[in-house]
Amino acid sequence: MALSVPKGPRRIVCLTEEPTEILYALGEGERVVGISAYTVRPPEAREEKPVVSAFLDGSLKKIEALEPDLVIGFSDIQAKLAAKLIRANLPVLIFNQRSLQEILDVIVAIGSLVGRRDKALDLVFERIRYIESVQDESERMSYRPRVYFEEWNDPMITAIEWVHELIEIAGGKNIFATLSTEKGAMDRVVTPPQVVAAEPEVYLASWCGAPFDRSEVEAREGFLDLPALKNGRVHEIPPEIILQPGPACLSDGLDCLVRCIRG
Repeated sequence: MALSVPKGPRRIVCLTEEPTEILYALGEGERVVGISAYTVRPPEAREEKPVVSAFLDGSLKKIEALEPDLVIGFSDIQAKLAAKLIRANLPVLIFNQRSLQEILDVIVAIGSLVGRRDKALDLVFERIRYIESVQDESERMSYRPRVYFEEWNDPMITAIEWVHELIEIAGGKNIFATLSTEKGAMDRVVTPPQVVAAEPEVYLASWCGAPFDRSEVEAREGFLDLPALKNGRVHEIPPEIILQPGPACLSDGLDCLVRCIRG
């Protein structure tokens, strides 16, 4: 039997956007052979690679046809899809990052898988330096506005952990900070009276998979009296730069939060 030193997976299917973005950022985009329908970054990936999955499900036939030596996914929400692929004898790796530190860990882990650990570490160090510079500026702010972040509208779901952390780094005060460490989305459901009682001064919406509908928000009882709505501080943030736990939220996502919170 002839054995060889492993060179890492050569044909990778990415079930979510962030592993695709990470691999391209590391100069390893040629390893990606299939992507998610929600992939926006980098734009060339959408042009070059076939779409084989949504978020909750994917095409086993399309994925098998690509002959992947690794399928990378994210979150317990993809558990059923992962199980289907595993039953088809495909190699599957599911990350479940929820915090900024875990996002950085995943970048290094994927870099290590493809022999680019050093470049992944460089990317992580660069992001940490930038995050720390933004945090230093925020610590000099004389006042931190109260922020409500809504990642889904029905039911109303508030910020997951990494979004909460980015809000605080950008200079805001997340009104539902205590809910952010809840792993499941349904554990972060809030009600209109809770939001009204917290009087947010900045309203951030990023409805994953759907455009923000301001008229729906204004129709909620008491919402027209919220300081954020009265003062015109309602902002939609593209989901691809804030709800994807990868490089996007550490760069463009944080930049957008800074503009919305400090503006």
